[in-house]
Amino acid sequence: MRRAPLSPGRLVIHPVARAGLAALALTLSGCALTFDATDLGVPTSMAESARTPTQGTPFRVTKHPVFLLWGLAGASRPNAEDVLAGQVGTGARVANLRIKVRSRWSDLLVTGLTAGLISPRSVTFEGIVVPGGGTAP
Repeated sequence: MRRAPLSPGRLVIHPVARAGLAALALTLSGCALTFDATDLGVPTSMAESARTPTQGTPFRVTKHPVFLLWGLAGASRPNAEDVLAGQVGTGARVANLRIKVRSRWSDLLVTGLTAGLISPRSVTFEGIVVPGGGTAP
């Protein structure tokens, strides 16, 4: 007499399913980007008062970092300090800084075709350059 492959109350996970779950966990745990506003080298604020709109020159810069091995290693990373230093002059500051990290369809295609070995992303820095003499809140 043969036993049923699954008995009630017992969970059996096949080796293929285990490998798939491990790959998914690795994929979701990688590609972390950290930006620290205190270490940018330029006076920066993430949000200004909504009562008085900030006067200055808006900017938008997009960088394309690439991660390897399911996001565990960065082949190229965007440097927020370099991006902001290229936007401001002496005595200026950045207001209303927004950083958006996203995957374009082409990024997802490359990630899928390489099974996650290469994972490109798009990082967009947006803000307003306030000329010299402006003080941060």
